[in-house]
Amino acid sequence: MILERRKAGDALEEFLGRIEHRTGEEVVETLDAVGRVLAEDVRAEVTLPPFDRAAMDGYAVRAEDTFGASFSSPVILNVTGSIETGENPDIEVGRGEAVRIATGAVMPAKANAVVMVEYTSEGGSEGGVVEVYRAVAPGENVSKRGEDVREGEIVLERGEVIQPHDVGLLLAVGAEEVKVAGRVRAAVAATGDEICDARLKAGVRGKVPDTNRPSIISSLKALGCDVADLGIVRDSREEMRRAFEKALDCDLVIFTGATSAGEKDIMPEILEEFGEVIAHGIAIKPGMPTALGIVDGKPVILLPGFPVACLIAFRLFAIPAIWRLQGTRIVANPGEIVKARLARRIASSTGTRTFTRVRLERRNGEFIARPMRTSGSGVLSSLVRAHGFVEVEEELEGIEEGKVVEVKLTRHLVLRS
Repeated sequence: MILERRKAGDALEEFLGRIEHRTGEEVVETLDAVGRVLAEDVRAEVTLPPFDRAAMDGYAVRAEDTFGASFSSPVILNVTGSIETGENPDIEVGRGEAVRIATGAVMPAKANAVVMVEYTSEGGSEGGVVEVYRAVAPGENVSKRGEDVREGEIVLERGEVIQPHDVGLLLAVGAEEVKVAGRVRAAVAATGDEICDARLKAGVRGKVPDTNRPSIISSLKALGCDVADLGIVRDSREEMRRAFEKALDCDLVIFTGATSAGEKDIMPEILEEFGEVIAHGIAIKPGMPTALGIVDGKPVILLPGFPVACLIAFRLFAIPAIWRLQGTRIVANPGEIVKARLARRIASSTGTRTFTRVRLERRNGEFIARPMRTSGSGVLSSLVRAHGFVEVEEELEGIEEGKVVEVKLTRHLVLRS
């Protein structure tokens, strides 16, 4: 049997394009949905925040009352009350007045800005006065109603993989349950007269412990799959055929061994009896004897018997197939770093390490990183919508537009058609 030497990218693209089978859908509680693939868009049922709120500790004021304020010529305002986070105030700020306010607290009526406490000095107690040393513009240090999410807005799209930081926002917008793709059911078997169960501590003379099957099963479970372990299949066409037929009850079929060009390497022939061999022999090292096929729209992956080759080919072909079965295409995973060109400048102050949230898009064959405009660290949707962070070191005064930067992903990068 002569093996092909197909390019890995070409083989993978054809393989994924031929997968027609899907895992179905189910509704799960949002708290149990981390790692699951969304089967429909999720829209907000409420607006967040539901009110204007202070983004800093300080004083709620009418911005125009602070114009011209400086350290040499402060503006003096009458303090008429205070508002703590969680309170529902019935306070109005009149001209020449200020109200003490905590971060996250509801803005009082007629106030349109917050002066940070660092730029003030208050004398007296309740009903006293405050000196303001810096002017603020309308809207400054205020998180506006709907700044995070507006009612009816899509907060997560179909095909996204739910991350831990998504859960809080989903619950906050009313999504106590979400519709997700069903779990992939994967059948796994190892072939060969020469292997034995790796759990046999004493081993068997002349046999090789089967490390591939437990490694693959563990990987599949980590990816959220349900696994049917078909055990070790001996080098018998009849036994292999029975095992293969049984495996087809699942969504994904994975066999290891019997894929090369030797007399006993008959798994590709058995695959061809049931369906179609898309590739047998792929130009990767190690892992060239890998075979890919389709049976009734279901993916079949025949992996080499040598452990390193087996696991490299598994990562290259099985993981994308699992995502495809759940209705999505993943380009990169959380924790990975991708290089991208900045769409606009990132501002930063020396002495402080800055983590800027960015959203990625493809343009002319490269990633473009678009820094997200946010008013602070309280906007959870900015983290949910971001693909990752650009880290600006302490010694830098920002990064200029057009520079190539490293983006550390915080969510799966989904290929959109």
